[in-house]
Amino acid sequence: MRNLLELNEYVSREAAFVKPLLAETAKVVVGQERFIQRILLALLTNGHLLVEGVPGLAKTLTIRTLAATLDASFRRIQFTPDLLPADITGTLIYQQASGQFEPRFGPIFANLILADEINRAPAKVQSALLECMEERQVTIGEVSYPLDDPFVVLATQNPIEQEGTYPLPEAQLDRFLFKVVIGYLKRDEERLVLERMSGPRPAPPRPVLKPEALIKARQVVEEIYVDDKIKEYVLDIIEATRKPAEMGLRRLENLIEFGASPRATLALVRTAKALAFLEGRGFVTPDDIKALAPDVLRHRIILSFEAQTQAINSAQIIGQILKQIAVP
Repeated sequence: MRNLLELNEYVSREAAFVKPLLAETAKVVVGQERFIQRILLALLTNGHLLVEGVPGLAKTLTIRTLAATLDASFRRIQFTPDLLPADITGTLIYQQASGQFEPRFGPIFANLILADEINRAPAKVQSALLECMEERQVTIGEVSYPLDDPFVVLATQNPIEQEGTYPLPEAQLDRFLFKVVIGYLKRDEERLVLERMSGPRPAPPRPVLKPEALIKARQVVEEIYVDDKIKEYVLDIIEATRKPAEMGLRRLENLIEFGASPRATLALVRTAKALAFLEGRGFVTPDDIKALAPDVLRHRIILSFEAQTQAINSAQIIGQILKQIAVP
């Protein structure tokens, strides 16, 4: 068992690849540092992301670039109303020469999957991702095939043009580690994009890390120290989403229909450990929890009708909870 000083040195050494990785992605992608960080956190904790943002914010470019720097396979699946589950997972094809059915694997067999505009496909197609995300396998016919490792689904939702969309059920939303909201670039960042895109195309990113090294890094993340006071802090935050009156937030009692699930508790601790790893630390701080709480809880708090009539969103609720709960 390492002491805290040894653990810090160990984590710092094992996380040495993070800076070169971010530097390589920055050669192609501008202004999406937080988004890239959240993808890395998902990779380090075996989770999945739900991403919301208007078109043109380089979501696909970011994911493709990160996949290239990780030397990982990448597939983009465009979700449409006429998509079928077999278009994602694959199906059995009859081979006349052999007289047998053989599996033809779908695009889900890759390391990073971009499920683009997931809410444009009906429920039966969305549900095709459930076994993949939770069980890390695909069943075709009577045989289950393991998916690649690492395996991360990054599902995007367009916050505009809600006509003809199929909102994801709350139970499926809970399977996503984060819900990340991406906004417009800053003016100076957009100027840099303009300069890059109006000149010669930047060189493709070079691989910095192998997927096997990322899997090894997960073992390091597991060793990162979480103090009991931090665990109690996380439990207080989660409890405040379920029983706000008991946690001194009576004004929120009629605004929350259902609070965060136990998945949120686990996700908050695991991602905080992964964030400490990215920063080369061997321990979790309260600031890690506060930084990640909005993305972990945003899609897990179900607001009441009263909250909707008052135009109160989950971000406002989370902000009040973090302000009220005492920091250890």
